Amino acid sequence: MRGMGNMQGMMKKMQKMQKEMMEAQEALNAQLFEGAAGGGMVKVVMNGQRQMLEVNLDESVVDPEDIEMLQDLIVIATNEALKKVEETTNSTMGKFTQGMNLPF
Repeated sequence: MRGMGNMQGMMKKMQKMQKEMMEAQEALNAQLFEGAAGGGMVKVVMNGQRQMLEVNLDESVVDPEDIEMLQDLIVIATNEALKKVEETTNSTMGKFTQGMNLPF
């Protein structure tokens, strides 16, 4: 019978950890991440779900003669924002999966 108490305790710990993980994921999803390029002339804002919410362009970066530069700056800013999302996700959710080798 002693093993049943240990099992119940383990199940309670797992439920608590699952609840904490869900709360952390919800907070992460609501968090905003900004990437910038061209000295801040191009800015991209994403949420923790990796959804792009905003693209802000300084008028001086919009040159009809050089669309490729603007495209490059948008890609750079987007990738920077995604990198911030990934780093924050790994540090936030990683504490729950340490040693388990689980994807999230």
